[in-house]
Amino acid sequence: MTWYEAIVYGVVQGLTEFLPISSSGHLLLVPAFFGWEDPGALFTAVVQLGTMVAVVLYFWRDLVAVATTWVRSWTNPALRSDLNARMGWYLVIGTIPIVVFGFIFKDQVETAARSLYIVGTALIVFGIILGLIDWLSRKTRPVTSVRRNDAIVMGFAQALALIPGVSRSGATISAGLLLGLTREAAARFSFLLSIPAIVLSGLYGLYGELGSGGGGVGLGSIIIATIAAFIVGYASIAFLLRWLARHSLYIFVVYRVALGVIVLALASGGAIS
Repeated sequence: MTWYEAIVYGVVQGLTEFLPISSSGHLLLVPAFFGWEDPGALFTAVVQLGTMVAVVLYFWRDLVAVATTWVRSWTNPALRSDLNARMGWYLVIGTIPIVVFGFIFKDQVETAARSLYIVGTALIVFGIILGLIDWLSRKTRPVTSVRRNDAIVMGFAQALALIPGVSRSGATISAGLLLGLTREAAARFSFLLSIPAIVLSGLYGLYGELGSGGGGVGLGSIIIATIAAFIVGYASIAFLLRWLARHSLYIFVVYRVALGVIVLALASGGAIS
């Protein structure tokens, strides 16, 4: 992988990880459109660590408050009803589904699920679902109203992102909206919920890359892509939160459906593979 390919992959990862348009799907489409070699699911997982650092830095105050209060609540029962203590448990509970399903369907995620037909179909189907939920949901609950059942539902929604084209943020934000959260509240909890999943996925991917000698990608390319993903990912978080405070999700719905149709048309015609 050349240095400019690594930058492109990193920018795409950072831009699409938090926008509800699927980072894994786009990282499959980049080599298909440009004729590059698919870097593989493990490379994708490692580069996600760049976006993980971005979300940690963006929400570091929230994370420190959650982590410290959660740990203190283990020995101080009076703190167990505190929102930050409960949020710590919600992040743990919400991460379990993607860990379990990721382990069960590990081989499929790294092979069969990377089909362009699956990516195109998922972009369209889940784009329409995102639009319908955004249109029909109440959007009245703030992030402080998040409960255990919300974390469970959004955790299972996050597991759907194992399918390229679904979008982790799109699935979790949709689930949050369906539960009555405001767009901004759903996005905030979605971003926080992404941290454990991205860390675990990235560490697993890093282990796989090191175990295979870099998987043919090269450590330098991985570092470049990860740095680019961090810079663009941080900007994407700030943009999306500001956007959702005043706008709907329809622009992303239109983009997903249009891209999905193009992907299916080109794939069926043999133009991309």
